[in-house]
Amino acid sequence: MQQKPPPSLRASLAERFSDAPDVDAQSDQNDILRHMAAHASCRAFLPEAVSMDVLKVLCATALSSPSKSDLQQRDIVLIQSPEQRSRISDLVSGQAWVADAPVIAVFCGNNRRHRLAHEWHDIPFANDHLDAMFNAAADAAIALGAFVTAAQAVGLGCCPISAVRNEAEAVSDLLGLPDHVFPFAGLAIGVPRSQPDVSKRLPLSVTCHVDRYGEDGLENAVRTYDAERAQAQPYAQQRFADRFGASDTYGWSEDKARQYSAPERADFGAFIRRRGFSLD
Repeated sequence: MQQKPPPSLRASLAERFSDAPDVDAQSDQNDILRHMAAHASCRAFLPEAVSMDVLKVLCATALSSPSKSDLQQRDIVLIQSPEQRSRISDLVSGQAWVADAPVIAVFCGNNRRHRLAHEWHDIPFANDHLDAMFNAAADAAIALGAFVTAAQAVGLGCCPISAVRNEAEAVSDLLGLPDHVFPFAGLAIGVPRSQPDVSKRLPLSVTCHVDRYGEDGLENAVRTYDAERAQAQPYAQQRFADRFGASDTYGWSEDKARQYSAPERADFGAFIRRRGFSLD
């Protein structure tokens, strides 16, 4: 897989953040930092297969990432068959680009192995509460992020698919997930058809805190970010215009507010409980 070298770290951060930090010369050419800073979600792929050997290396690399208390509560289900990919695509609201991805991976939180170890050693499991699910979700999230970084380092493109939780029960049945194992997120993987655009991020002044969390100047900073992002990456359409009308200043914050004005995954807690977790 041929890949175009990423821009310098300084250039990527300047494109992403309005208050990008200073970058020293050594860091500016660090390959890992350059790839991470140049990240862009990919939703258009070439019809080129990704070998299982490469995928296994990426899985092993991702699963080398940190794990809470070494519990290793994450699994990756690789979906290569067109039929399975099509079924996953249907379950995530018919997003056609998902079915077009050469590979879909589903990252799962897995608290089952830990509980089985208690049974094998006849030791009571004394932590049947929210943290059991939360730890597994965190482990899956860490592995997902590591996989994306590894995949992009070898020239692949990726896009997370949180919508696998829209139909968590059906996705779990499709993948044969037992109790105490749940789908955290999908990931579309393949060779990019073209270089995707990077998304601007909120300024570090409101997301990176020192010593103590603060919100001074938050609303003004977000409104400025809205305007800058709308100029660089205007939305093709406004969500729920029939309900909220057309906005002359439509930006990121209004888009996200409109997105979550409609219920999403309201039944996920009930699904998690059916899978054996206590959320107390």
